[in-house]
Amino acid sequence: MSPRPETYISVDVEASGPIPGEFSLLSIGACVVTNTGQNFYSELKPLNDNFIAGAMEVNGLSLAKLKLEGEEPTAAMARFRHWIEKVSADTKPVFVGFNATFDWSFTHWYFIKFLGAGPFGISGLDIKAYFMGRRRVLWQETNKKKVRALYPSQTRHTHNALDDAKEQAEIFAGMLK
Repeated sequence: MSPRPETYISVDVEASGPIPGEFSLLSIGACVVTNTGQNFYSELKPLNDNFIAGAMEVNGLSLAKLKLEGEEPTAAMARFRHWIEKVSADTKPVFVGFNATFDWSFTHWYFIKFLGAGPFGISGLDIKAYFMGRRRVLWQETNKKKVRALYPSQTRHTHNALDDAKEQAEIFAGMLK
């Protein structure tokens, strides 16, 4: 039996701090690696008032505004799961991230907390690790500047989760060629 085909989904998040639960997932951006026009975006209501000032400065989001206008986490994660199921159809969805451990930890925690399970399972594909193996370089040589020099992207890194998911997708698509 041949392996099930895969759909690579680039995911980026912005959060109020470094760990899920104590801090909140504030936005999720995702797109299909081979077609960034197939994308998803949500800004979520925060779970609490906890934040790290540096995180909020980077993402430019407002906890006060998200408390009023953000999507409820259960609804956002259900909508995200539905989108993943739709774009992956009969293929296996594979989480792809640049420093996937951060983005995956928030995404997975929210799927488990609010929906009981997630469509990606317990694994994700890290672009930095993939680059390290493909180019046979040290981990310290996997920063975005060095990766982008070899695999340029049209989309700028803006700290908007959807823009950054598209940027990652373009980088990873270049690696797959």
